[in-house]
Amino acid sequence: MTVTGSTVTMDIPGLAESYWMDSTEPTSYPLPAADVQVDVAVVGGGIAGLSTAWELARGGRSVAVLEADRIAAGVTGYTTAKLSALHTLVYADIRSSRGADAARLYATSQQQAIEHLARTAGELGIDCELERLPAFTYVESADQVQRVKEEAEAATSAGLPASFVTGTGLPFPIAGAVRVERQAQFHPRRYLLGLAGAVVAGGSVIHERTRVVGLDEGEPCRLTTEAGSTVTAADVVVTTHYPVFDRALLFARLVPHRELVVAAPIPADHDPNGMYITQADNIRSVRTAPYTEGRRLLIVTGESFTPGAGGVSGRYDRLIAWTRQRFGVKEIAYRWAAQDNRTTDGIPYVGRLHPVAKHVYVAGGFGGWGMSNGVMSGLLLAALIAGEPVPWAGLYDPRRLHPLREAAPVLKAQAKAAGHFIGDRLRSRADSVDDIAPGAGAVVRVNGERCAVYRDEGGTPHALSATCTHLGCIVAFNDAELAWECPCHGSRFATDGSVIQGPANRPLQPRPM
Repeated sequence: MTVTGSTVTMDIPGLAESYWMDSTEPTSYPLPAADVQVDVAVVGGGIAGLSTAWELARGGRSVAVLEADRIAAGVTGYTTAKLSALHTLVYADIRSSRGADAARLYATSQQQAIEHLARTAGELGIDCELERLPAFTYVESADQVQRVKEEAEAATSAGLPASFVTGTGLPFPIAGAVRVERQAQFHPRRYLLGLAGAVVAGGSVIHERTRVVGLDEGEPCRLTTEAGSTVTAADVVVTTHYPVFDRALLFARLVPHRELVVAAPIPADHDPNGMYITQADNIRSVRTAPYTEGRRLLIVTGESFTPGAGGVSGRYDRLIAWTRQRFGVKEIAYRWAAQDNRTTDGIPYVGRLHPVAKHVYVAGGFGGWGMSNGVMSGLLLAALIAGEPVPWAGLYDPRRLHPLREAAPVLKAQAKAAGHFIGDRLRSRADSVDDIAPGAGAVVRVNGERCAVYRDEGGTPHALSATCTHLGCIVAFNDAELAWECPCHGSRFATDGSVIQGPANRPLQPRPM
């Protein structure tokens, strides 16, 4: 147990790593040996970036994938890897706000992405444990059943094989659910490492540990890396989860959220045989994966929160307790966390980065459904760069703005960010460095400056600037993952100050004690 001031957090069971990362070999793609010139530069090596690179490369273009850390090891390496067109309860909302045609385009683009990934895995011979199963959005409360029935009808009208059901493979009763057939689950790392190999085999390049810090949108475009090398390309695609370039002001229309994941072995004959999600209990999402002989790995996600909100150990406790109660598991084998961003109108941003952009494209705001949206983004962006028409291009266009529909969500998101920007400066999170226990961290005033101070297990304190290098909000400590997080836009930093997750692309600077 760790004590920080008056806060007590218990040790959390399970290996602190994602199953996808633990069950695959690490990658080691080289840094650029010199300046690079290609047709298209893709910034970010997750599912959206690698899918885009593959579509462009197989279309005959030379591509450079530039990844700040390791490919398929950021957001994509910590997903739950549901490949589904059923995104909780979206179709009734899209039909109501954007019309029936928009709902159909959304459904078609998502379902096409599922089929495309399955086909690509087969064509390239990638063993990614792809399983075709139904997806469910369920409710346990009778007063929510009507909404689920409306969603089933809207999803059916949009073209999905959807139905309303009252029975599932879950080991507990439900009040009702939307069921959509022929969805999929898979091992995302195995798929993407295979895709990366195909990209390189085709003559394109992947560079890891290559953080991009500058963009010149000339003709051609020029990217500058942290190490000082230059990448020249006719077109640039930014797939960094949260865009690392703020010139489109998308940060004002993206809301970050983080969710916890626990995984536990269960007997194979206890498999619920499907993918499940409910918005109750602060999100509960369930799937399984092949594991050892006679067993499946139950993967449960939930406890959605804003990065920097704190109390993460307690959130793990609640998720583990729910998993044990509902599925009778005893051993927690893995635990990890996933992060994504929601757009203010609920539909991802995929297309040209800003209104006057000619050769720079972006993909993001997947709202927790990055697998189908990542593949969809690759198909859409490759078509846009090739000048080919796509029916749903307008639906996902980042340049869209619907003031009547988006005004309230935008104002709410910015008010929350402004509250952190101002309010967090008016208080420290601990009275002094002496209050911070080994293995814990807090924001403390040191020599008159707010510092992010982490005390390592040996008792030595390490001080950093507490000001996020993105837009200047004050970071907060994640006690379960031992990381500093920005509550405004979701940037995350290691205890040594290095960037774990953008939009920040510069580290927190050390401060003297």
